[in-house]
Order: sequence, then C-alpha cells, then structure tokens
Amino acid sequence: MTDHDPSDSAAAEPTGRIVLLTTSHRVAPGVLSWPAWQTLHAADRVLCADPGHPQLPYLREAGVEVVHGTPDAQELVGACAGGRTVVVLLSGEGDQRLTDGLARLAGSGRVAMPDLELLPGSYDLPGARLLDLVQVMDRVRRECPWTSRQTHRGLAKYAIEEAYELVEAIEDGTREELREELGDVLLQVVFHARIAEEGVGEDTGDDEEAGGAFSIDDVAGTLVEKLIHRHPHVFGDAEAETPEDVSAHWQRTKAVEKSRESVTDGIPLGQPGLALAAKLAGRARSGGVPVELPRGEGIGYELLALAARAEAAGTDPETALRAAARVYRDAIRAAEGVDG
Repeated sequence: MTDHDPSDSAAAEPTGRIVLLTTSHRVAPGVLSWPAWQTLHAADRVLCADPGHPQLPYLREAGVEVVHGTPDAQELVGACAGGRTVVVLLSGEGDQRLTDGLARLAGSGRVAMPDLELLPGSYDLPGARLLDLVQVMDRVRRECPWTSRQTHRGLAKYAIEEAYELVEAIEDGTREELREELGDVLLQVVFHARIAEEGVGEDTGDDEEAGGAFSIDDVAGTLVEKLIHRHPHVFGDAEAETPEDVSAHWQRTKAVEKSRESVTDGIPLGQPGLALAAKLAGRARSGGVPVELPRGEGIGYELLALAARAEAAGTDPETALRAAARVYRDAIRAAEGVDG
C-alpha cells in the first residue's frame, strides 16, 4: 500500500481561472470592451469590494450578478475549485493586498494556482489624463491653504513667468524641459478656469472676480468653436493654399468676430517693446493700411524701424534679439573664465 499525496488529486482537478478586471475612471461607466462583457457574462462568480463602484449599476442592468466581497488570495483561489471562473472587479487604484497575496501563493509552490489574467475592461482615450488634471486641480483648490486663496489678478504674474520659461525651453531647452514647461502653462489655464467656476468672487471676496461663472469645459468648448470657425479651409468649403492665405483669412475672421474698428484693436500694449512694434507693423502691412513709420530722435524710433524691418522679412525681432543676447552672455562668461 502506497502513501497518498493529497496534492496529487488536487493537481488532477481543473484549477479554474481568476480574472482581475480593470476599468478606467476616465471612460464613461458601462463602456467596456467586448472581451470584458464576454468574460463577465460567462463567469461563475463576479466579485467587487467597492459597493460604490461606478460600473455596478451598468453590470446589473446587463444581467451580471455582482457579489460584494473582499476575499483574500487563499479564499479567491478556493473559489476557483472545480474549474470555476471568478472575476474580480477592481477599483481604479487596484487591490495591492490581493495581488500581493496571489503572488505569494504562486511563489510558494504549495498551492495549485488557477490561471490568472489581468483584463483591461476599458482603455483611456487620447487626452484622458487631462481629466485627471481637472480632478487634481479641484482637490488642490479646495484643500490647499495657498491655492484656495488665489485670484485671477494674483496669478497673472505667474502666467507671464511660465510663458517666458516655455519660450526659453523652446529655444534652448531639452525635450524634457519643454514637456515640463508646457505643463506649467497648462496649469495656469486650468487654475484660472477653476477659479472662474466658483462664480462671482465667492471664495475670494474680491470684486475682480465679478462676472459669470464658467468651467474648463466652457474654455475648451469656446476654443473648439473658434478653431473650427477660423479654419473653413479645414472644416468647410473655403480654400487656402498658402500660409499667407490662412493668415489673411484668420485676420478677416477675427476682425468680424471682435467688431474691430482698427487693425490695432486687440494688440496688448503691455507686451515687450520689440514684439509690440513687430505686431503693429504686421497688422498695418497685412491690413493694407498706408502709414509710414513715425520718425523721431532717439533709440526708440531706431528700434521701431528695426522691428518693422524684421517683421517684413519674416523674422521675429524678439527671438532674434534673444538669440544674439545668448551669444553675448556666452561671450561674457568666456571672458570671466566661467565654463558653460
């Protein structure tokens, strides 16, 4: 008579299947992949530890019975005995305790493990992380003592600083620096939109916040409408074969939209001098306004003439001056004996 090893009979039985089903909180609940729906309907048991999981109403509506439970790894393996399939609907953060437990059991070699599958039930669309950004900004605005007190005017200087840092990254930075600075500029947009969503100075006590409330969706919606309206050669029947055609149409459209009386309307006078001079010269040239550059004594008029000449030649004078200034900076550092 030989000894009987219990593991022999256990190994002979079907081991079953554990499916860890993940879903993205950035995708509307109920929008699941076809393999996910097939697996859910075919499962012997569907478990979910979170009674408030956003997918639950849609699963029940589809006839999938979901049991509220938080089994540990050993219990979950046991539930698969006899070849059963158990689906675990994970929360957005996953279940580290369960996955660690399953890994320990599998590594022990003492348990006949069921097949283990990680099944993505939904995938993020391009731009989905922007939803995360909005969520994080909402929470920071509510809970951070500094952020919760900021106003549009108080943040204005940061928008200017971040814009300049972005320009520096474009002209003289790495890809990683460019990505980071783009994020900092995007933060300013989301931050201001979050403040605007609160309405008429509700949290700031500031008259500067007066005006109707709007959200980041309103900001994006306005931009989408503007882009479509200003690109009829892309979204309509108009034709534009050259960049100059596009620019001319763009200016005509903006003039109608803004009901502008002058080609100079809408040009911010607070921008750097060379950029302002070039912008004015460009508007006058593209608008066909027959005006000569003012003549006078002093370096200001000379710079104005240089900026207008650069604009006419297709050169941004601000960019050109910054490039020359960087060369000058390097020469100074070299004269000082400073590396780099």
